[in-house]
Amino acid sequence: MPVGPRTTRRSRAARPAPPLGSLTQSVHRDGSACGSCGSERVTQLSMSLTDGTPVRFVSCHVCEERSWLSSAGPLSVDSVLDRTRKQ
Repeated sequence: MPVGPRTTRRSRAARPAPPLGSLTQSVHRDGSACGSCGSERVTQLSMSLTDGTPVRFVSCHVCEERSWLSSAGPLSVDSVLDRTRKQ
């Protein structure tokens, strides 16, 4: 059996993933800003919580603010923790 990268059957989103190392390269930043201090030096990760809620985690490199945003708006840390517990 050949050894190689693991493949999945799920199709990726239409937008291609940025290259590795893109977090440090300003050309790959999308203009998003920290909701607390306004800095554009943020890291964003899209993820699904254990209960299936899709969220975007945003972490600011300047003021260290961290937030979780869902389609319904911001989530508190307690709400995120509740949604990640296995039933």
